[in-house]
Amino acid sequence: MSDDAVARLRAEVIEPLKRRFVGRDEVVDLIALAVTAGEHLFLHGPPGTAKSALIRQFATAVRARYFEYLLTRFSEPNEVFGPIDLVRLREGTVATVTTGMLPEGEFVFLDELFNANSAILNNLLTVLNERVYRRGSEVHRLPLLSLFAASNHLPEDEALGALFDRFLLRCHVDNLARDEMPRLLAAGWALERSVPLESSVSSADLRGLAGRVDRVELAPILERYAEVVWRVRDLGVGLTDRRAVKVLKLVAASAVLCGRSEAQPSDLWVLRYVWDREEQVAPLAALVAGVIEPHAGEALAHPLAAPAERVDAEGLARRLDALAGEVQGRTLSLSAAARAREQLADLVDRAAWLPEDPARKFLVDRANELLRRLG
Repeated sequence: MSDDAVARLRAEVIEPLKRRFVGRDEVVDLIALAVTAGEHLFLHGPPGTAKSALIRQFATAVRARYFEYLLTRFSEPNEVFGPIDLVRLREGTVATVTTGMLPEGEFVFLDELFNANSAILNNLLTVLNERVYRRGSEVHRLPLLSLFAASNHLPEDEALGALFDRFLLRCHVDNLARDEMPRLLAAGWALERSVPLESSVSSADLRGLAGRVDRVELAPILERYAEVVWRVRDLGVGLTDRRAVKVLKLVAASAVLCGRSEAQPSDLWVLRYVWDREEQVAPLAALVAGVIEPHAGEALAHPLAAPAERVDAEGLARRLDALAGEVQGRTLSLSAAARAREQLADLVDRAAWLPEDPARKFLVDRANELLRRLG
């Protein structure tokens, strides 16, 4: 895929989707990164945050075959992978009717992933690892570009943990802040009346783009990357040797999406999305911000490598004191409690970008304690 096509992907797919979906720039960029790297993206957050709509519109824009399914505890493999062909079964052959089902999807979205039962789970592991679906003697080689999944909770048992491990990218998606509501309503109403997005970029183009990832020169960042991997592990993130090697695909994909054949330190922004548990999101974001901030001026840097707005620790502490005065020792109305929760959540997000660990930890811990009191 030429650099011209990379520019078309950004101009005709990525940027239009960012305009259509208010406050979801991060998710749009991560979808593009996932399909370029040939990796899978997990979205953590409540329903109604436009996750499936974003992925569906991205797939439509690049004319990719799309499959979506909401999993429940009672979902059966036939509902996801396709039913048995009864005509061929009468002839003594076990065959699957895959038309319109997951085995034919190039973009696949599975909502409430961790509701998957063991029958679906075992098949999904093979799909994610090998892009293969097996049933009896049947072997289906899948055209899958990336599999996207969502859930409002994280896995707790080992079986689901193995599935979660296959998602190299993890992104927390929440409802938008109060001050973004007017833009959301206007854009959402326009989206209801808009036609599906179309572009000159195809799924075949995306495969060509993915083919360039292995040719990216990583030597300029390997030493720095190795150092940061150990710092990420020190936070308690389970970045195994296998995952550390695979994350290099994300680094290379970042370079490709920026029209470069060589990685640079700013591409290490991708490490922000390798967390295992929700409480790691903020410390990991702060660590990565400190790593890439000195390289903010690099040419052709990825949009998600841009430095966050400078955060004032003292200002956040004053805001927290004011909120604590409102919350402690008072019975708040439902609307006042909702506003306080929203402001505390915003404060936690901002504190995550503080480079000073003691200040960050103090503010985040205190804000979370107030959130627990609010229930």
